Amino acid sequence: MLTNAPKGTKDVLPDESYKWQHIESQIRLICRRFGYEEIRTPVIEHTELFLRSVGDTTDIVQKEMYTFDDKGGRSITLRPEGTAGVARSFVENRLYAEAQPTKLYYLSAPVFRYERPQAGRLREHHQFGIEAFGAKGPSIDAEIICVALALFESLGIKNLRLNINSLGCEVCRPAYGSALAKYLRENEASLCKNCRGRMEANPLRALDCKEEGCSAIAKNAPVTLDFLCGECAEHFAGLKRRLEAAGVGYAVNPFIVRGLDYYTKTVFEVISDEIGAKGTVCGGGRYDRLVEQIGGPPTPAIGFGLGMERLLLALEAGGVKIPRPGACDVYVAVLGEEASVKGLSLALELRKDGICAQCEHIERSVKAQLKQANRSGARYAVIIGDDELKEGAAVVKDMQKGDEKKVPFGEINMFLKAVL
Repeated sequence: MLTNAPKGTKDVLPDESYKWQHIESQIRLICRRFGYEEIRTPVIEHTELFLRSVGDTTDIVQKEMYTFDDKGGRSITLRPEGTAGVARSFVENRLYAEAQPTKLYYLSAPVFRYERPQAGRLREHHQFGIEAFGAKGPSIDAEIICVALALFESLGIKNLRLNINSLGCEVCRPAYGSALAKYLRENEASLCKNCRGRMEANPLRALDCKEEGCSAIAKNAPVTLDFLCGECAEHFAGLKRRLEAAGVGYAVNPFIVRGLDYYTKTVFEVISDEIGAKGTVCGGGRYDRLVEQIGGPPTPAIGFGLGMERLLLALEAGGVKIPRPGACDVYVAVLGEEASVKGLSLALELRKDGICAQCEHIERSVKAQLKQANRSGARYAVIIGDDELKEGAAVVKDMQKGDEKKVPFGEINMFLKAVL
């Protein structure tokens, strides 16, 4: 067990980490274009934050959170999702006192949920998320969605579907909740044990349940769109107008409810049909009351989250190839103690000049070192032995063409910078 990672966790090795780095660089680029800045929040938070924000009737709180008491007797939880911690930081650091909107993102943030491990969803997985505070109109909703779609386009992911819905607000949600609870009571025998238990306190959870009986019942349940107040209906219409003006295709899916209690008004999902039945690669929506619920001033907000592992699955399923960069530009091969001293010094000089260089550390034969140079993707090899030290010039070999040339040690940096 000592040499096995805990169930539901995974090492990201070099033969995969370069893919993460590529995605992360695209995310940073897209976020910069849209004017979002990075925030990094702690991986642990007070448990009460998630009880207030996520909702104590959700599966996350009831079944999936990693919660423990610290040595001071405080209840601490490993982050199960990203939004609550960002909202907490928004309040604690008084970001609401600055010019609005506040536009933030977090990247490759570890998230912990105790659930059955599945493709792209581990007990420790990683999320990229966008959060925007301080704008109440549908314009920011459309922009948030376009951030996600721009990222997918930049990565080459195709065959995606955008589904949108509105959950209403505190004005119109109660009437819908009553109608839904009444419908569920009439079909209580077909519901799973969990949904029967939370049917009155949080009937929306039944629409998000994956149990076969609950899914069948949900198909004929009342929908939020039939209960929207004037403000929510106008907001949803405004979102659709903006998506259409931007040329963004969408479908209205009245059964999108998302899994967390804090959502209001706009909710959306981006779905890939190529990564299985649960092909949601991005989901989010508006949470206009969350900041107030955790002790801040009334602040409209909207965001989304996507799992990095799910994103990698979507890339693989779509046949998107991410070229692996070479480990180095130049490999310094050495033979003998004095050559080793000179080779390390030369490699350090090359690195200072911005050249990616590796040097030999295992005392292999020159032939074996050149094989290693090939494996590392090096464009050139610099070979140093006793003869080269005497002559004051190294052999520089073009690893693609096989050509060799003697270059004085004092000119190697200039020569390599020119040819690279």
